[in-house]
Amino acid sequence: MRALIRPARPGDLESLYEMAKLAGNGFTNLPPDRDALAARIGRSEAAFAMTEDAPGDDLYVLMLEDLEAGRIAGTAQIMARVGDSRPFYSYRRGVLTQHSAELGRSFRAEMLTLTTDLEGSSEVGGLFLHPRYRAGGLGLLLARSRYLFIRQHRARFCQRVLAELRGVIDETGAAPFWDGLAGPFFGMSFREADAFNAINGHQFIADLMPKHPIYLAMLPDSARAAIGVPHPTGRAAMRMLEHEGFTADGYIDIFDGGPTMSAPTDSVRTIRDAEEGVIDAIGSARGARALVSTGRLHDFRAALGEVGVEDGRLRLDTISADILGVGVGDTILHVAR
Repeated sequence: MRALIRPARPGDLESLYEMAKLAGNGFTNLPPDRDALAARIGRSEAAFAMTEDAPGDDLYVLMLEDLEAGRIAGTAQIMARVGDSRPFYSYRRGVLTQHSAELGRSFRAEMLTLTTDLEGSSEVGGLFLHPRYRAGGLGLLLARSRYLFIRQHRARFCQRVLAELRGVIDETGAAPFWDGLAGPFFGMSFREADAFNAINGHQFIADLMPKHPIYLAMLPDSARAAIGVPHPTGRAAMRMLEHEGFTADGYIDIFDGGPTMSAPTDSVRTIRDAEEGVIDAIGSARGARALVSTGRLHDFRAALGEVGVEDGRLRLDTISADILGVGVGDTILHVAR
């Protein structure tokens, strides 16, 4: 398959909508609502057209295209800086230990505290691969292409990058964490809150979340068991994040309790290890499989390829050179698969 990563276009709306319907509940960056998705594409186009190289409240939407079938196979997003226009809330899991001299005992209470600690970070999210394409390393290409984009446009992103993983949601669309903590405050099921988010965004709900610490002992067992646990479909994504150097530091999503992982931007494996080079030859590279990207902003493209470096000369395989539209003398960014 000839697979290409490129920026989203207005013509991708219907494909994005079909994927959003497949993504299911709790996928807040890919709501199954045409107007909301059209707005995201519009924001993305504005970000790609922006001339200033500085972090801001910008959204970049990337698409994975099957060039042979002329079909969109997946999508992924990058938020340049969260918390600029609205607070970026998370729950932080912590412990309060208290000692009673009279009883001669110490009491250790786990609690969740609402924070905006992660404001001022970049965020990768919105990763979805169509079920028929979940093989052959395409998920890896889609996920890691975001880091190549960040590397190629480093001044537009922050010193830390985070990823929020979808939490536990059962087959009925209910989220135990929401039902045990937020549901009683709002009188809304998770499905209702999720539908509200798709149209209006989640800021209204986030602003009304209880601001005082939540003692875990006061939550039902089902809610406690869901804290920091990814949705079954997100376990592979969590492993990929860990491989890139992301860690979970006790921050969780305020809606479904899924883990928030983060890493210093320049320590992310793909960003750290990617190398820039000028193509000396096109043909059988006889080298290692690699992720390869080229171009800036609207011209950004990424693909899987084969890169060989011998005596300082860089050779790129014919197929990926054709997919990326590059030739001898062009500059590429490449990193081992």
